[in-house]
Amino acid sequence: MSTPDLNLLVTLNALLAEGSVARAARRLRLSPSAMSRALARLRETTGDPLLVRAGRGLVPTPRALELRERVGQLVEEAEAALRPSETLNLKQLARTFTLRVREGFVENFGAELITRIAEQAPGVRLYFTQKLDKDSTPLRDGTIDLETGVVGDDTSPELRTQALFHDRFIGVVRRGHPLSEGPMTPERYAAGQHILVSRRGLRKGQIDETLERLGRERQIVTIVGSFSAALALARSSDLIVSVPERYTGNLRAGMCSFALPVPTSDVTISLLWHPRLDADPAHRWLRGCIRDVCAERRSDLLARFEAG
Repeated sequence: MSTPDLNLLVTLNALLAEGSVARAARRLRLSPSAMSRALARLRETTGDPLLVRAGRGLVPTPRALELRERVGQLVEEAEAALRPSETLNLKQLARTFTLRVREGFVENFGAELITRIAEQAPGVRLYFTQKLDKDSTPLRDGTIDLETGVVGDDTSPELRTQALFHDRFIGVVRRGHPLSEGPMTPERYAAGQHILVSRRGLRKGQIDETLERLGRERQIVTIVGSFSAALALARSSDLIVSVPERYTGNLRAGMCSFALPVPTSDVTISLLWHPRLDADPAHRWLRGCIRDVCAERRSDLLARFEAG
């Protein structure tokens, strides 16, 4: 079965609206002969005469009357689909966005983000889901609207990315821990008992490699798969954990933090999305909200650091 010429819908809509070949031709800026040929094609395609002569004019057949409203609606929807996007009305926007994020994002940025969105677009809902891997399929198939993470060699090259903030690793212990006071040195740090955070169950990380170059080795007594679990253990024991500073701000409330005495690489947390949503007005607005919230949290962190 051949694909029908959808341009005929526009022609049929003009003919049914005008009830005249000449007027329909003027409406579509065609010659009367071209419109007559188009009407002949429509009659052949539909198997119906559509417009028949009655005196000096044309009258629609029952099939034409049946099609008139449907064809008009189809043409109107097609024209709307091909027009540039209208100005986004946030107060009338009703949509659920799915965000795949690493542990710590909701705890540190979720409340501010939800408050901002509720003020601007009360009909928008956020669904946060845990990011367990870097598979880009959910972004590609539309299951996920946005995700946060570190862009690396294994990130799909088709994705759009934008940096949100830079983060560094710090040491964290319970309040009153021996390491909560005094100068921090590689020797003091390595002498304690440590928690390693690894989703893949690795036995050592970047910190261990740096300590080895300094001739030091720390004792890792347990490995956990999340920052929250590691911080809960450190909160109720003498164990030491090293975590990203900004990503764990609220998770380590009431604990003591210190700069690591060994150099580590900073990480850049980015926003990732599929290019098919790049120009979507609502999606652009949400990306802006996330960027603003992350920037404001950074300013708050710097202010507290300078004040303290």
